[in-house]
Amino acid sequence: MELSQELRNVVMHFGEMGSRWGFNRSVGEMLALIVLSEKPLSADEIVSALNISRGNVSMATKELHGWNLIRSQRTPGDRKDYFVPNGTIWELAQQVLAERKKREVDPTLSMLRAHFMRSEDDAESHSVKQLHEIHDLLELFNHWFDDVQQMKPEHLKNLMKLGSSVGKLLELSGKLFHSKSNEQSGS
Repeated sequence: MELSQELRNVVMHFGEMGSRWGFNRSVGEMLALIVLSEKPLSADEIVSALNISRGNVSMATKELHGWNLIRSQRTPGDRKDYFVPNGTIWELAQQVLAERKKREVDPTLSMLRAHFMRSEDDAESHSVKQLHEIHDLLELFNHWFDDVQQMKPEHLKNLMKLGSSVGKLLELSGKLFHSKSNEQSGS
């Protein structure tokens, strides 16, 4: 597979970004290449396009399979595996976020829960209050994340487009509810 210079720059950028998303450079480059390719790619085509070793491709495909970002497919009569994205761009983004949550947020919550169960710390101490606040924030994030993961991509896009308008709507609803409760109490 021959890459134009513009496409090569994009693929290289995804390699750089990969390290910020929890992958190494080769994994990020491979994911970009597979996602941007019109057709399924074999390991040999990936080796050629990215100028990396076959072993590096093998390790990277295992990692991408582990993140559930690519899948393998075969062509009848051909013994090679061909790699394709495991979903739409939105589904891949949700999968990356789910894996990051699983690898980063979930272990932190587990550690905090275990700490609270065995801890005899003074419940009024500053550090304990801070740990509870961290725990509550991560629990809230987990519930929100689970809700977002269940949303259809078109609904999620619309939610994201709302942006700061959601905050304004919440402020307005707060004022409405506050004035209604004042009216009911006779204030």
